[in-house]
Parts: sequence; C-alpha cells; structure tokens
Amino acid sequence: MKKRMQTGWRLFWAQDWLAILAATALLVIGLSFIYSASWRGEDTGIVGAWFSKQIWWALLGAATATALAATDYKFWLRYGWWLYFASLALLALVFVPGIGKKVYGAYRWMVIFGVPVQPSEFAKVTTVLVLARVLSSPLIQRRSFGTVLLALGLMALPFGLILKEPDLGTAAVLVPTTVIMLFAAGAAFRYLFGLGMLGLGAVAAALSPLGRFMLGEYQRERILTFLDPSRDPLGSGWNALQSAIAVGSGGWSGKGFLNGTQNVLGFLPRTVAPTDFIFPVIAEETGFIGASALLLVFAFLLTCYLRTAWTAKDPAGSLLATGIAGLLFCHVFVNVGMTIGLLPITGLPLPFVSSGGSFMVSTLAGFGLVQSVHVRRMRREV
Repeated sequence: MKKRMQTGWRLFWAQDWLAILAATALLVIGLSFIYSASWRGEDTGIVGAWFSKQIWWALLGAATATALAATDYKFWLRYGWWLYFASLALLALVFVPGIGKKVYGAYRWMVIFGVPVQPSEFAKVTTVLVLARVLSSPLIQRRSFGTVLLALGLMALPFGLILKEPDLGTAAVLVPTTVIMLFAAGAAFRYLFGLGMLGLGAVAAALSPLGRFMLGEYQRERILTFLDPSRDPLGSGWNALQSAIAVGSGGWSGKGFLNGTQNVLGFLPRTVAPTDFIFPVIAEETGFIGASALLLVFAFLLTCYLRTAWTAKDPAGSLLATGIAGLLFCHVFVNVGMTIGLLPITGLPLPFVSSGGSFMVSTLAGFGLVQSVHVRRMRREV
C-alpha cells in the first residue's frame, strides 16, 4: 500500500507541469470564447447549449488524459493493433443505416447510448499508436522503401474511410502526420521528398479538370472558393470572407470580450463560430495581441511535446509523442490558415479551444499519452 502511494506521488510530480499549464490555459480560453461565440444579447438559450456541453466534454477529456497519463504508454502500444482495427470498424459502421447519423449530407457520426460520437477523431490517435509501434520495431528496416509503403498503407485505410464520409480535412491531417513520423523514425529523405512531390501533383490534379473525378463537388467548390472567395460571396465564400473581416477588424487590441460585431451580429454563423471559426472570434475581440498570445501558447505546448519526444526512453515513446505533436501542429496550422484566407476551408477545429465533444476528448487523450511518455522518460521513473 505504501509503495503504491509512493508510486502515485512520483507519477504526480513527474508530470510535465508546463504542458499542463499551457493546456489548461487553452481550455480556459476555449470555454471563454465559446461562451462569447454563442452569446446573443438577451438570448441565452444557445449559450447554455454550447457552453455547458463543452464544460462536460472538457471534464471527460481531462479524466481521459489523467487515466492515460497514469497508465504506461507501452500498454496502449501493446494493444495498438486492436485499437486501430476497432477504430476502422467504427469508421465503417457510420455508413450502416440506423447506426450512422447523417449530418449536413455527411456520414461522420454515430450515436452511442444517446451520445453523438465522431469515430474519425479517435481513428487519428489510434493510427498514431499503431504507426509508433510499427516504426519503432527492431524487425523493420527504417530506411527501406517497404517501410514507407507499410506506413502509408496503415494510414490509407482510415484515410479512405474518413474521405468517404466525406471529411477531407480530417483525412488530410493523417498524411503530414505520417510523413512527420516517418522522418522522425529515420526514413530515407529521397522517399519523403518523392511523397512531397506526389502530394503537390495531387493538388494540381485536383485543381485541373480531372479534379471532378477525384473530389466531391463541395470539396472542389471549397478549393475554388479559396482561390477566389468573391466568386460566390453570399454562398460558399461567405464564411471565408466574414472570417477574414473578423480577424482584420480586431485591430491591434480587439473590440473587447462579447463585443465582436461579426460574431454578435451573426455575420459569422452561430453554427460554426464556436467550432471551426473560433479563432476569428478570438482575433476580433482580443486583436493582434490576443491572437498572437494564443499562437504562442500553442507553440509552447508543441515545444513541450517535442521535448518529451526528444527525452523519451525508447523509440516507441519518442514516435508516439512525435505523432501527437504532428496532429497538434497540423490542426493549428490548417485551422488558423483557413480562417485568415491562407488555406481552403476544410472544417478542422482548433485543438483545446473549439467546441466539440469527440474532438475535445481525442485531443486530451493525445495529451494524456504524451504525458505518459514524459513521466516515464527516465528509467528511474515509473
């Protein structure tokens, strides 16, 4: 009993408290501006709907992170294949009538015990788990082309199912994350360079007349709208234009909490302001100073993840932390990029900040896995 208590205290004090501080700050910022994005003067009904649910999701995510941090990450790597195939099964089940739930024309959700769940969010984490296990195995040649093909094959299964939903943004995040993990594992640079060239070729093909055979009509429309938002300013280009206006109108110091006109007056639709477009809400109300501070917190948290990867006691832990860091970076880069007009609108939320149940829990689950690697980074630690 005494030894168990000592182990518990060692786990507690061995946590990466700087990372916990950064994650907590992001959660507080997220809850605050979800409230702001949902607020409509005297109409408080929608505030309760978004804000109160997000508190519960954040608490569930925090409990999940705590449980994962307390469990040796090798346990999750050991069962990584089972979790990976379970996530593939869930991705397939969303297409089954009566199980999957169609929302805005896409089969991305399923209802479990009355709770809507988005399997693709958890598939990202399980894919990182199985890639960390495979790429750290002493049985593979990390610099061989076969290893690259194996990693791409493991990524391609969830990628294809998520793309079929369709959810191009979530599927696309898996590609750079896999490349980052291959690079960290020591894959030959010539193969990674070739993948980059193939990626650029795929983008060029998607923008060509052949793109109609590669992408859905709405996905192609999003890319064309990104290139020229004014082509449909009242339709597909509305969110992109209003988002850019919100970010720019914040000026240096912002309009103040609950005073963002693009948000309060509904130019940023209330269906997307608390989720994918939370960054424009923050930028409008806190200005360049607040938006920059938010990005610095993300950069600091990413640094904590990479430090854990660097100091991990084995290649598997290092690759696991690297993969979670890759997911974090891709989400932040794409979300901020799309809201300021640098990237097409893809519907990716902002980690720790955007409203969303499955996404919040999966993000904090990744955080917990990195913490598990951190507390066991030295052999003298548990």
